[in-house]
Amino acid sequence: MAAAEVPPGTFSSFMSEGTQLGRRGEHDKAVSCFNHALKLRAGDKDCLVARSKCYLKLGDVENALKDAEASLQHDKTFSKGLYQKAETLYTMGDFEFALVFYHRGHRLHPELLQFRLGIEKCQEAILNCIGSPSSVKLESKEDLCFVSRQAESKKANQKLQSKLTKEQKWTRKQQPVRNPKIERQLLGEFYADKAYLEKLLKDKDLMESSTKQGIKVVDLVLGGISYLDTRSEFWRQQQPIYARVRERKLRQQRWIRDKKQKPAEIGRYLAKTMEDIDMLLAGGSPEESCKKAERVLKKIQGWSEEEVPNKKELIGSLHSCIGDAQLEMGRPAAALQSHGRDLEFARQNHLPDAASRALGNIGRVYARTGQFQRAIDTWEEKIPMTKSSLEKTWLFHEIGRCYLELNKAEAAQNYGQKSLQAADEEGDAEWQLHATVLVAETQVKLKDYWSAILNFERALEKAKLVHNEAARKAIV
Repeated sequence: MAAAEVPPGTFSSFMSEGTQLGRRGEHDKAVSCFNHALKLRAGDKDCLVARSKCYLKLGDVENALKDAEASLQHDKTFSKGLYQKAETLYTMGDFEFALVFYHRGHRLHPELLQFRLGIEKCQEAILNCIGSPSSVKLESKEDLCFVSRQAESKKANQKLQSKLTKEQKWTRKQQPVRNPKIERQLLGEFYADKAYLEKLLKDKDLMESSTKQGIKVVDLVLGGISYLDTRSEFWRQQQPIYARVRERKLRQQRWIRDKKQKPAEIGRYLAKTMEDIDMLLAGGSPEESCKKAERVLKKIQGWSEEEVPNKKELIGSLHSCIGDAQLEMGRPAAALQSHGRDLEFARQNHLPDAASRALGNIGRVYARTGQFQRAIDTWEEKIPMTKSSLEKTWLFHEIGRCYLELNKAEAAQNYGQKSLQAADEEGDAEWQLHATVLVAETQVKLKDYWSAILNFERALEKAKLVHNEAARKAIV
């Protein structure tokens, strides 16, 4: 579009105005601002993510997903884009694929708490759908997206039911006839719940009654049945990840029989396999994730670079996956060895991004096992390789924490201030909070109590801003 169609203003001014409108809940107006900003700077990934958030708030999940994917077009590791795509998929009910992107973001950006929380709420949502309800505890203070979506579904059903006549009240639109065996497989133990709800519909006296809150029982029952119908249809169409065991075995057998696969087929196989490895680790099965990564590593080593153009990068990534799984299995020595292989391979093949990843992981293993000086040395080697302010704020914060553990308060304060500066550059309130708390704690160690009080007060304001109740209580 021509620049003349854009009202007077700069990219920054449109972004700022759109952000403010979004915070006030005026998402339609915010979208308009972001549209103007994108005309001035087409493809800006931060603007695309901001607009995607507004579309999601407006219920336009299709455009929200398009913008999230567009923000990842030139940088597949962009944290905000990965998170927004995962959030959109989650809102759409594609819990399995949302979990893949939450976990991918967590592996690439372990410093971001939001990815870990996303993994947890996705696992809870999937367990609520197909697992044992008694084993799932959905906390009221967080992870309420899934619950709110159920509430929205119930409201929609209530509106629908209000249009029905009394004669139609307890009859539902006929669903396509489905094999009971297939439906039982799709719904699992929820099949009995659906049968029970359908039986309740025949009790007219019960259906005419209401709860203490004034909600009609018939609306609750129909809402539950409608939700189960929707989810079973979704699982049937999508053929979810956790139901593909036999298909994967058959695919693996085909790869063994045919040793001369086409590069495109190998690429698809590897992409799918890497997702499986991520899913297993995210789903609390590090042993299976580790075994699968080891099998794929052996297979890749037997292929040529013509068949696998990015063979070197994949080998390093698999060593990294194995190390992550070993750490979760409580085997830090083995994890250190795997991440060491990743680092060695990266240096031999001049892969700076892989080397940076490996150093970050090695430092994390050292810190978790209490070897704080080794963690510091490793992470300080990584500093020149960092590319974003967000990565720097995490790295400086972790180094500062290690110095604090070693009772080297001055060095800890220095890195805490560096972390805060990087967080300010990124504009990330969550990391501003963490860095400010670190600085305050070092000032307590240095007996600079007034400065510590001032920083704790600043941290308290940040905690309120990001609604971090646990941090607020700890600071108080």
